[in-house]
Amino acid sequence: MKDRTVVITGANSGIGKAAAYRFASEGYTVVMACRNLDKSRNVQKEMIESTGNDRVDLMELDVSSFTSIRDFCRKFKGRYEKLDILIHNAAYFNHGSKHRLSADGLELTFATNVFGPYLMTSLLLGCLSKSEDPRILHAGSNIIKHFFDPKKKIQFEYVMGDKKDPKFSVYKMYCQSKMALMMLGFKMAVEYKSEGIKVNTLQINGAVMSKETLKKVTPGYRMVARVQNLFFRPAEYMANNYFEICTSEKYQDITGQLFNDKLEIMQPASGQKLGILKDIKQTVGTAHYPAYAENMEIREKLWELCQEVTGSAERSGAEPAGKG
Repeated sequence: MKDRTVVITGANSGIGKAAAYRFASEGYTVVMACRNLDKSRNVQKEMIESTGNDRVDLMELDVSSFTSIRDFCRKFKGRYEKLDILIHNAAYFNHGSKHRLSADGLELTFATNVFGPYLMTSLLLGCLSKSEDPRILHAGSNIIKHFFDPKKKIQFEYVMGDKKDPKFSVYKMYCQSKMALMMLGFKMAVEYKSEGIKVNTLQINGAVMSKETLKKVTPGYRMVARVQNLFFRPAEYMANNYFEICTSEKYQDITGQLFNDKLEIMQPASGQKLGILKDIKQTVGTAHYPAYAENMEIREKLWELCQEVTGSAERSGAEPAGKG
């Protein structure tokens, strides 16, 4: 796989790190797109030594910053002619943290989890189109189950940064951002189909959090996460799913889908009341996703907002938010 290149955002910890190891061990050229270079250099060194693959590249990227994304993509194009696999793994989920803005004046959770991946993808389309089998994977989350509540919606009015949700919480915005990312994946699959680019999403239902990841959340959430770690699968489990969706011939012609942890294609819920027991089963199960994601009007609004924000933010003159 020496001629196959994969970019993984947030590849220095958790599932991203495990996925980078898997691709490196299989002989792929791996580009670790990470914000913290000091930490990432140690991971890169260990990965090269343990896999015997010296084609593990490390490039700086803060996916919440449009300037950083543009710099990354410019440098990537200078080093590599094409890109075969792009995995949007990095995410902001510092539960319990206060409301923060990105360097571009956007709500930090949405900037990192939605607008950043959109801009990065759009800037790398040329490289992806040169691949014989280009694939994009979004790291989703089962947190979108909250959208089985018909009252739940993406509050677009609070993502621009100039207006704060009076009931703000990172958990709440993370939920909305992951729904938006999934819907963005569905829309991308349609938009990029003519280029032969496949775009899918994997619904992650939890993975054991590393000590580094646990430090990112407030003490209260940290205690919850430690309990959850007793029941979650290791990061390698989902990392292997990343690898299968992005490399297996079985998924070569599949696009615009949401996979569960068993790599089964999930179906949209009907949106109708089924009865208490069936509604509960649907909500906790992994066969369906909320009908909200099939709202074409919302998809178009999201797409247009991504275009508007990424096209104008570089001229906003907003000051950095001092993230992490």
